[in-house]
Amino acid sequence: METDNKGIELQGAIWMTVGGANLGGPGRIELLSKVAECGSITQAAKAIGMSYKAAWDAIDTMNNLAGEPLVERLTGGKGGGGTRLTRRAEQLVANFRLIAQEHRRFVDHLSQQAEGIADDYLLIRRMSMKTSARNQFLGKVSALKQGAVNDEVELEVAGGHRIVAIVTHESTEGLGLRPGAEAFALIKSSSIIIVTDDSGARFSARNRLPGTISRVQPGAVNTEVVIDLPGGGSVAAIVTNESATHLELAVGKSASAIFKASSVIVGVPA
Repeated sequence: METDNKGIELQGAIWMTVGGANLGGPGRIELLSKVAECGSITQAAKAIGMSYKAAWDAIDTMNNLAGEPLVERLTGGKGGGGTRLTRRAEQLVANFRLIAQEHRRFVDHLSQQAEGIADDYLLIRRMSMKTSARNQFLGKVSALKQGAVNDEVELEVAGGHRIVAIVTHESTEGLGLRPGAEAFALIKSSSIIIVTDDSGARFSARNRLPGTISRVQPGAVNTEVVIDLPGGGSVAAIVTNESATHLELAVGKSASAIFKASSVIVGVPA
């Protein structure tokens, strides 16, 4: 095989993580910057070539992992309101850009000093883990009940909400789970059951997160519903279009997200 003898150039990108979960990199920071510039999620997403749904998914994830809102809605005014960055988000964008500049200098220096390191760097990047779980919550272990085979782990996440998970005793030991330890909970949106009126009702599911519906996104078969939680954070669920119609799901309506402890995946920072 012939080559053009061009040298390998070392490239790199910097990402922020919280508890091992991806908070954001250049793409998400650019999204926040465009929200500040445009005052609209729709316009910001369009400006960077991202779908409206993908933009909101990214913002929901960042809000949950940051433990406080990074984007807030505005009501009233010309055009019916819009969105803007919180002060915390503005600080995050500014600091990320400073760190990215220093990171670029470091990578340039590394590229000059080490031959062949580019190939190893790309290999390491490919080994990075990603998750398909829509809901990601960072918190700390607040309680741990051990059993003969399975253990019950309780996490306290942003807003003071508590999430209970059932894991094997072996997993508890392997992950080093103990009261006070930092951990994160992953829950697939398809595992979430939405209830709009649970007065007097009883459910076997251990987890119940009450809040207010902030977004309803219908699809061909299913509808994605996002519930904002008191104190910050949100939870997304996928329900059938028939269920969404039957429950009369709409923005501003109170609803609860219910899910089994066995549907929660627990992880810890690497």
